[in-house]
Amino acid sequence: MKITDESQDRRFATTLARGLSVLRAFRPSDDGLGNAEISERTGLPKSTVSRLTFTLQSLGYLSHARRHDRYRPGPALLALGNVASASISFVELSGPIMQRVADETGTLALLSVRDRGRVLITKTWRPQEVSSIWLEVGHRLPFKGSSSGHAMLAALSEEGFAEAVADARGIAASTRRRRGRRGASLIRSSSRSFVIADPASYFAANIHAVSVPFQSRDLSEPVIFTCGAMPKDLSMERMQTEVGPRLQQGVRELERIMGQGPFLSRHDI
Repeated sequence: MKITDESQDRRFATTLARGLSVLRAFRPSDDGLGNAEISERTGLPKSTVSRLTFTLQSLGYLSHARRHDRYRPGPALLALGNVASASISFVELSGPIMQRVADETGTLALLSVRDRGRVLITKTWRPQEVSSIWLEVGHRLPFKGSSSGHAMLAALSEEGFAEAVADARGIAASTRRRRGRRGASLIRSSSRSFVIADPASYFAANIHAVSVPFQSRDLSEPVIFTCGAMPKDLSMERMQTEVGPRLQQGVRELERIMGQGPFLSRHDI
């Protein structure tokens, strides 16, 4: 578990933080996790993990139903996620808008949030009657080499940017010095309102993507909307002239519905 400045504060509940790190260890592709695997992913001693998983299972946040040697997310965690989603107004409002964007562009539309040193996919909208890329809810994308990551770094506050860089691995010193600014090789946007990471350095060779940040009044930091597809279906030209502007239009529509003005990045993207 990473030691942060906050963890040195006497108000910081270390046991709670460790319990949450156990929940964060799970990935969508997991077929359950044993205590040894959770210990390896979190860096916590196995004895500590054993006590935490027992407690979380007792409270319903983990399930032990199918195979008693492996834990899975439980019903209480599902309920908590649904409550959070319902209480953040823009999530429901963005659904019809992003589904239209996905259908009209034939791309997978994503909603991502910052999750320490990565961005975490929290919603997806798949285009109707068109096959789409494999990214799913719960998948984490790196800051380096993803349009979602570059958009997040550019949109974060000074404090948020510093935290993200401290948590992330593989972010070059030059990126730290620029504090999230994107050079011409990383941005291909005439309007400078959407972000396209350089496909040559993308984290996955079979994905092209374009992203737009959005700042909700419900949250303390921005989220990222993204459209992605395989390179054969989403060329650089298409991202620049069609999909990027259409995604930007969708985000602006959401801002109007919520009575917000356009979000302006704190850094030059």
